[in-house]
Amino acid sequence: MTYFVTGATGFIGRFLVQSLLQRGTGTIYVLVRPKSIGKLDELRAFWGKESVKRVVPIKGDLGSPKLGVSAGDLRKLKGKVRHFFHLGAVYDIEASAEAMQKANIVGTQGALDLATAINAGCFHLVSSIAAAGLYRGTFTEDMFEEAEELDHPYHSTKHDSEGMVRANGRTPFRIYRPGVVVGHSRTGFIDKIDGPYYFFKALQKLRESWPRAIPLVGIEGGYINLVPVDYVVDAMVFLAHAKGLDGRCFHLTDPKVRRMGQVLNIFARAAHAPEMAFRLDPKLFDLVPEAVRKTVERTRPIQNVFDQLLRDLQVPKSVLEFVNYPTRFDSTATQKLLAKARIHVPPLEDYAWRLWDYWERHLDPDLSIDRSLRGAVKGKVVVITGGSSGIGEAAALRIAEAGGKVVVVARDEEKLAEVRRKIQDGGGSVKTYSCDITDYAANDKLAKDILKEFGQVDVLVNNAGRSIRRSLALSYDRFHDFERTMQLNYFASVRLTMNLLPSMTARKSGHVINVSSIGVLTNAPRFSAYVASKAALESFARCAASEFHDEGVHFTIINMPLVRTPMIAPTKIYEEMPTIITPDEAADMIADAIIRRPQRIATRLGVMAEIMHLVMPKMSEVVMNSAYRMFPDSAAAQGRKEGAEPRPPTREALIFASLMRGIHW
Repeated sequence: MTYFVTGATGFIGRFLVQSLLQRGTGTIYVLVRPKSIGKLDELRAFWGKESVKRVVPIKGDLGSPKLGVSAGDLRKLKGKVRHFFHLGAVYDIEASAEAMQKANIVGTQGALDLATAINAGCFHLVSSIAAAGLYRGTFTEDMFEEAEELDHPYHSTKHDSEGMVRANGRTPFRIYRPGVVVGHSRTGFIDKIDGPYYFFKALQKLRESWPRAIPLVGIEGGYINLVPVDYVVDAMVFLAHAKGLDGRCFHLTDPKVRRMGQVLNIFARAAHAPEMAFRLDPKLFDLVPEAVRKTVERTRPIQNVFDQLLRDLQVPKSVLEFVNYPTRFDSTATQKLLAKARIHVPPLEDYAWRLWDYWERHLDPDLSIDRSLRGAVKGKVVVITGGSSGIGEAAALRIAEAGGKVVVVARDEEKLAEVRRKIQDGGGSVKTYSCDITDYAANDKLAKDILKEFGQVDVLVNNAGRSIRRSLALSYDRFHDFERTMQLNYFASVRLTMNLLPSMTARKSGHVINVSSIGVLTNAPRFSAYVASKAALESFARCAASEFHDEGVHFTIINMPLVRTPMIAPTKIYEEMPTIITPDEAADMIADAIIRRPQRIATRLGVMAEIMHLVMPKMSEVVMNSAYRMFPDSAAAQGRKEGAEPRPPTREALIFASLMRGIHW
């Protein structure tokens, strides 16, 4: 038996051709654009050796009369084709109206004319449930003219192409209306993101950020009918070869009706993401007067927030038009026919995990993003304050190794020279500046010199800082501790940031990373001066981020846990704490900030401490007070001699510290 297939290189087409190859020994002619011959060659590996002889390309194009098939090929095909499968179309609701018109209307007319010219036995149109438009109720297989709300070009072109086939009066036809076609139920394979896949990124983000134990509230949504590609192809091949079915339309849909909220929960389980425990009926929104809804929708701030949310979740805005899809599809007649061949729609619950797994391994858009530090900093100018030792030095070495142009700022010339030597020995690019950034005149000159030398600053890492560990009871006569801590940790960092911001906004590009402290989240005792200065810097960054969001300048706060650096050396008790992170681990957090540009990076312990303080502030206070009593002030804080032996931490204190990795005590 001989076949002709348009759209053979498409998603459904590749499986249809495979099924036809397995069915018999006849020739399968496939329409291929001259530019797509290479894609056909790639598919032969999927179809197997048999396809080399039996799959014959016919050059043409959907936008041309009779699909652009040459006169010679017309003569070769005439009288030979028993089944003409027309799959060539645009199935992407994101495509332009012009593209849909050309492929779905002009293409179908060309296919009908070609089928007539070669005396094809039966014309098989692969339509879509979109042909029903936004019909409110149950759409049956014998309904067509009853379609409603065909405003979207995808709906209208699918409906009109069906009408052309029904009215052709020359070639027998059969019409297939698949639901939303998803990946293969046994392999998960799909060739592009479409339909429910647009919401997978949102589920992935929820999985990473939202505890599964905390219930979510979502929207129930309208109806969504999903069918795997293997079911669609098996059903089509059987129905195409069954006798006495010409002129009929077949719904290749799932008889089990599901709403959008139910489907998303099924995929949430497959993704191990939190589910929507409570789903709101969209009819509730109908209680809001239409005038009020439209006013809210048109409000610029709300639009900006909504658009940003969609961008973050990578959901096209047009997809939301179908969230409340009102149509259900009756496929009773088709199900009875398919039951004879034991062809059934597999339950979504049984194969959703395969769809998710394939998407996450092969189609997740983030897979194509260069997540390496080299990809983020190569050739970029990165300024790091406090870069002569500890966290700053480790970060400078890491960024220079990745190809960044590192500018290291610190006061100590000798230490700067050592960092410069290490980076240059490793083949990195580095420039060092000796500067006390608390001197505002020197701070201003530093910014001017850097911009004059490099022309721009891509990333500023405000890392320079001073930490003071002293209880308030020992600080009544030491107000200067608060002044000098605020001077460096807050005012100097803000001054340098404001000196560089104009050049960043002029280029619509820049990133400011503020190295803060886990103490801001935990409210660590004995660190009131230090934590207050870092909290001030965080507040500045959050306000600035709101102002510069649409200027292309990003702000990231890193709530750094306690790091074993020279800054904490005076506190001898830390020498016995095995749970403090290293400068290299801290550099990892800075590298992550540069790569992802999130608003905040914090350890889970830090986030938990902040939540605890918000939800149970008194309990948090008790825990911190217990820690305050466990860990004494250092000898220096108490005004004792440098060589005085500090009181060793108790066993309980060490256990407490091991459970609270990285928190300042």
